Amino acid sequence: MRVVICGAGAVGACLAYFLARRGATPIVVERAGVACAASGKSGGFLALDWCDRTPLERLARRSFALHASLAEELAEDWGYRRMTTYAGHGGEGVRGAAGRHRLAWVADGIALTDRLGSTDTTAQVHPGRFTAAMMSAAEAHGAELRNVSATRIVRGRDGGVQAVETGDGTISADAVVIAMGPWSRLAADWLPLPPVYGLKGHSLVFETGSRIPPEALFIEYQESSGARSSPEAFPRADGTTYVCAISSESPVPLDPAEVAPDEGAIARLEAICRALSPVLAESPILARQACYRPVTTHGLPLIGPVPGVAGAFVATGHSVWGILNAPATGEALAELIIDGAARTVDLSAFAPEHSSVIPDAR
Repeated sequence: MRVVICGAGAVGACLAYFLARRGATPIVVERAGVACAASGKSGGFLALDWCDRTPLERLARRSFALHASLAEELAEDWGYRRMTTYAGHGGEGVRGAAGRHRLAWVADGIALTDRLGSTDTTAQVHPGRFTAAMMSAAEAHGAELRNVSATRIVRGRDGGVQAVETGDGTISADAVVIAMGPWSRLAADWLPLPPVYGLKGHSLVFETGSRIPPEALFIEYQESSGARSSPEAFPRADGTTYVCAISSESPVPLDPAEVAPDEGAIARLEAICRALSPVLAESPILARQACYRPVTTHGLPLIGPVPGVAGAFVATGHSVWGILNAPATGEALAELIIDGAARTVDLSAFAPEHSSVIPDAR
C-alpha cells in the first residue's frame, strides 16, 4: 500500500514509522526539510494527564507511554527524560511573593506556588531530534523521504485519490495524508478540508550546560510595561534551555523558511528571561526564533478521513500538544488507513466531519 504523507513534521514522521512497520510504503514529501517548522522549534514538553477530562485524554495517555517505549526500543538519543514541573508567578509589582517551592536556578522574585508534575507524569524530548530520528526509523523500515512540494491531489472518476502531483513528477498513491501543520490550509485547494490556522510563538535557546537540572517552569509574569505573559522554560538533556512566550496572530508565510520573530518580541522575551533566572541572564543565547502552532476553530486536532474523498486523510491542528500526541496519532491513523479502524485510540472525536469543512471545489 502506497501512502503519500505531505509534511515531515513530528506527526508525519511518526505516521510514516507506524505505516512502514505494518508493511505499507509511506512516501513523505516535504519541501523545506524534516522538522523545519514547529516540530523543530517547540518545547518538546510531555505530560501524562494534563489532557484528562477532555477528548484528548486517551490520545495523550497513549502517546505519553509511546514516547517512553520508543526511546527504549529505538535506542536513539533524542533527549528523552523525565522532569519535575513547577508553576509560579513573578514580575513587576509581585516581587517578594511567597512560594511553596525553591529552585536554586530561579530568581528570588519568582514565587513557585505549585508542583504541576513529577517524573512519573511529565517528561521531555528534543523535538527536532525526535522528529528526525522517527523519520530515520521509518526509512529503515522502507519509507521514502522526498524533498519536493506537493502541488495537487489527482482524483479518479469516483472522486477518490489516485496520485499526488509534486514539483518533481507524479506519485501514484492508494492514500494521501495532509500533515503540514498550519500549511495544511494550502491543501484546501485540493480537498474539502476544515480550516487550519497558525498561532505564532517566540522562543529562545540558551547554552546553560549542567547548571539547570530537569525542572520545567510554567510562570505567569507581569512585564515592566504592564503586559502579562506566560513564559515556559524547559532545560534539556543536551545542556541547553528552551524558553518560550509571547504569542501573536501574525500571517503565516507561504514558505516555512520565511518565519521570523515579530519585531520587539525577542527583546521582551530576553528581558523576561533575565528576571526569571540568574543562570539564564548569564548564559549565551544560541537561537532566537519563532514558529506557528496549528490550531483549529473547535480547538481539537483533525485526525481522520477527509469527507467525501476516498483515500484522503488529514492529521494536523494539534496546537501545543503536537510533539506529545504525535506518536499515538501516527499509530492510530496507520491502523485506520490499513485496517479501516483505529484500535489503540478512538479517533472519532477528531474526525474532520465534526469541524467546519470547506466545500469541495474540484
